[in-house]
Amino acid sequence: MRIRQIALVAEKLDPVVEDLCDVFGLEVGFNDPGVGTFGLCNAVLPVGGTFLEVVCPEKAGTSAGRLLDRRGGDGGYMVILQVEDLDAAREQAAAQGVRIVWETKLEDIATIHLHPRDVGAAILSLDWASPHDSWRWGGPDWPKMTPSSLSARVCGADLQSARPADLAKRWGEVLGRKAQVSTAELASIALDDGSELRFLPDRDGRGEGVRGVEIEVRDAEQVLGKARERGLRVGQDEVNGQSTLELGGAIFRLRV
Repeated sequence: MRIRQIALVAEKLDPVVEDLCDVFGLEVGFNDPGVGTFGLCNAVLPVGGTFLEVVCPEKAGTSAGRLLDRRGGDGGYMVILQVEDLDAAREQAAAQGVRIVWETKLEDIATIHLHPRDVGAAILSLDWASPHDSWRWGGPDWPKMTPSSLSARVCGADLQSARPADLAKRWGEVLGRKAQVSTAELASIALDDGSELRFLPDRDGRGEGVRGVEIEVRDAEQVLGKARERGLRVGQDEVNGQSTLELGGAIFRLRV
């Protein structure tokens, strides 16, 4: 089980995508027409073999639009984990009383979206892909794209809550993974390949949701320099002092 894609939601697509491309040295690999089913448009940006996505409502009444209203603007939207056995993951979620809000099964990929009210903080998508390193949601061209000279992969997601330890335990139950609770205000779930889900208190008053993304970078100083040039706020993580920048309503932690 590993992080494969994290989605942000934005009131306007292009400004957030332009910031991501410039700051992290990325390119848009795909605009998926399939998200029109949900009343959205999107852009998917490959980061190594992982992906950042930005979605934007195109009509009223979408879940993404309601999230923008509820949390007061742009921010995190969805966490997509790739699993080896989707049937087992489905059974694990069902045993915890989690509803599925959408699912599809294709020859090379299958996915279930879990109800955010049953899981907490975000839409959690569990996906299976064959071959293992393929990823239909990234579009047909991403394997041929030149890797970023600045960014290597998406390797973490931060979720915030008034009760982060409880949220971590719930995600652990749903995923069949043990939550490591350090304090009442800090917990985590270790995934494969060194990726991690981290659970923190709501300090910005925006309510429960995806607070940020951890991204492994090749040159942190260059990334931070580009962020400053674009007028983005940079800082340090409250827990471990990692360099951070704010983009698209999310806090990006830089792993070197």
